[in-house]
Amino acid sequence: MSDSHTLKSTLLKLDNASYKAYKNIKAIYKFDRFTLIVDRVQGDPFASPSNLRVKIPQTIAKFPADLYRSHSREVALRDYLVRQFDRAARRISSRRGTGKSGLIAIASYGQEVLKRTAAFIDKNFVEIRFVVGLPARGRRILGCQAAEMLCEDLPDIVETALLYSSLNAKDIKKHVETIEDADWLRQQLSAKKLVAFVANGAILPRRSGVDSRPLQQEVISFQSPPSLEVEFELPNFGLIKGMGIPEGITLIVGGGYHGKSTLLRAIELGVYNQIPQDGREFVVTNPAAVKIRAEDGRSIVGVDISPFIDHLPQGRSTTSFSTTNASGSTSQAANIIEALEAGAKLLLIDEDTSATNFTIRDRRMQALIAKEKEPITPFIDKVRQLYNDYGVSTVLVMGGSGDYFEVADPVIAMENFVPYEVTEKAKAIAQQYATDRQAEGGDNFGKISPRIPLPDSINSSRGRKEVKLTVRDVNKIVFGTEDIDLSAVEQLVDAGQLKAIARAIVYAKENYLDEKLTVSEILDKVINDITYKSLDAIANFPQGDLALFRRFELAATLNRLRSLKVAE
Repeated sequence: MSDSHTLKSTLLKLDNASYKAYKNIKAIYKFDRFTLIVDRVQGDPFASPSNLRVKIPQTIAKFPADLYRSHSREVALRDYLVRQFDRAARRISSRRGTGKSGLIAIASYGQEVLKRTAAFIDKNFVEIRFVVGLPARGRRILGCQAAEMLCEDLPDIVETALLYSSLNAKDIKKHVETIEDADWLRQQLSAKKLVAFVANGAILPRRSGVDSRPLQQEVISFQSPPSLEVEFELPNFGLIKGMGIPEGITLIVGGGYHGKSTLLRAIELGVYNQIPQDGREFVVTNPAAVKIRAEDGRSIVGVDISPFIDHLPQGRSTTSFSTTNASGSTSQAANIIEALEAGAKLLLIDEDTSATNFTIRDRRMQALIAKEKEPITPFIDKVRQLYNDYGVSTVLVMGGSGDYFEVADPVIAMENFVPYEVTEKAKAIAQQYATDRQAEGGDNFGKISPRIPLPDSINSSRGRKEVKLTVRDVNKIVFGTEDIDLSAVEQLVDAGQLKAIARAIVYAKENYLDEKLTVSEILDKVINDITYKSLDAIANFPQGDLALFRRFELAATLNRLRSLKVAE
């Protein structure tokens, strides 16, 4: 093992050399307070930055074991350290030279607290993975600047961000305890037969569609209707009260711009933990909740959508339905069936992003177009069967049709961002203004047919590269030669999740697809491997930019791979 003096000497000697000579620094270096590991060196100043790690012994870092004694606390502390490293790096490091020269950066993050490969902690070490843009002028090495970065700036960042004595102990404790309480709260939902909980005092509106931080001006904090209020005793923060959304079918109604979709969006993201002061720290949702929407133009491969769509013109089968250009109704039907195939237990649906003819078919339309001439069975006639037959609940935002009053359990009206329970009133209106529409859903929901992906249909290669994966923000993966559009998969929140999902699909093909497993079985095996081996199981070197994803988003990505084929 070399030391920091050797690294500095090597970098100074490389000054003005060809950029590729940086490859000579790939090694392990012992500093006074930490060990630096250079895992991968970029070949060009404009290429992806180099991958480095620091490992600090706990004899120096000195984080109390209580801060990472449970899984929840460990994930929270790792998240906190990523944020501290990022802030210190932005303050201390500076750009030096061409391209990404001078960059010291860690994985990006948002309001959500996710398990990441950027940070690890145990009783022996703290490990942080980050990237460095090794400095150059043109394609010549700036050795002096590189030495400053790695031998002066980096130790300052470590000293500032990764030692317990340098950090705010109260902030760390609050961060860890908030995440622990949110995880505990989510685990209590099923015992109280709830699918979601929204704490009193929560701030649900965001600053904008591109800024997920809480709104700060003219904010109305959340307050549960008395009839839906439940309470819990949190492990750390004590008594908490808020609105409990029960299992079954929940209808959210109200006028435009009164907070219906804002509430649903908070519930949708309640599958993740949020940082303190986010406003939604204690908005928690069944972890098997999936947002469903129409998605015109997506591909569908071998999905049995017959519970919703049958007897198409020209006798086309819908028990193994495929198309390269789905309509709104067929895409929404497929999205539901695929979510159920992956194990969803709660569907979240907003009329704003739904196909009208999939959501409702009123009495007048039934009279004009007979059922035998209408292939689509609307969701209103399947939502109760879905709960009765499979135990899958639904939360539905609906401001334009009262036909769902009959099938709803609680009805919640949003008025100026304040919820009111109006179930009795809605049921009375349904009796007073009977629609006389005919139920068209049959006696049961129908079967959910498993599918077996064919390994040869999944190809991540491009040109001479056996694996070519690129992620663009949180809405697209370039998988080999194919673009996978994920813009309609609304519960993806971090680019690191997409990077991990792309790696996981490659991993699944290499390890499991030859076994002729169903989609659900493949998801089980991949998630199990990640759970017990960490995200490093799917990486080809110690990557620091992966974030944990759910099985539902992995399935959604696989299902949107246009080359996908399934066994008949």
